[in-house]
Amino acid sequence: MAKYIVETYYTCTFKVKHYLDDISNKQLDSLDKREDGEFEILNVKFDKRNTKNLEKNVNNVEIKYNESHENLNKTNKSNQPKNVVLNNTLKENITKRFGMPDRRKGYIQKATIGDHKVYLHTGEYEDGKIGEIFIDTSKEGELVKALMNNFAIAISLGLQYGVPLDEFVSAFIGTKFEPSGKVQGNDRILSASSILDYIFRELAISYLNREDLAHTPSIAKDDAEQNSDEDNQFIKLVKDITSKGFVRNNYKEKLIDLSDIKLNLKGKGK
Repeated sequence: MAKYIVETYYTCTFKVKHYLDDISNKQLDSLDKREDGEFEILNVKFDKRNTKNLEKNVNNVEIKYNESHENLNKTNKSNQPKNVVLNNTLKENITKRFGMPDRRKGYIQKATIGDHKVYLHTGEYEDGKIGEIFIDTSKEGELVKALMNNFAIAISLGLQYGVPLDEFVSAFIGTKFEPSGKVQGNDRILSASSILDYIFRELAISYLNREDLAHTPSIAKDDAEQNSDEDNQFIKLVKDITSKGFVRNNYKEKLIDLSDIKLNLKGKGK
């Protein structure tokens, strides 16, 4: 007989897509009752885990378990078809790999750590969420380059299987090995204790808004205070069509205003 019970709590975020022929209040009000929706897991976050000793008060634990078990059965009986569809879909999506689109957004960040150049390539989903990385280095042997390339592949696979980026950030921030020291070429990071420390600082700042990991103040905060409503709408449009990581930089210096340019689309006559 088991002596301990382990309770694990997760927070699962998912979205449901429904296809409608038309939009009406009646259609929208009945969406929650439909069973033909497509479920997609966005994030599964570990909250906490409790361990209880059953030997201290076995009877009370068994009573509580039986009551909750009966309530669960009643709920399943009252709404069994929808729960069955939901549970099966969640099980499938938890172990499902969300592949990257064929044409994807992203950016390339070049930086120098000591005498070593590091090129970080990112790939994003359509909603701006990061889904892959590539790492190129200079002045390194074939062994180190191969290890860095395969490390990037492993991180990309983890992201595509739903591992949150902040888990990787927590694991690799602060790692120490050479090359390390002063960073040149990055507007937010001035020093790093290793290549991995630099890479995940950069990703955390770009995709998680982790300003606590940056060494310089954010440009976006100053712009938000000065921009008008029209400028904010323009910035939102730029963010929709541009890489999320790229836009966090000084985008105003990199944008070209084409509003006064007129294009002649008429073909030449014979």
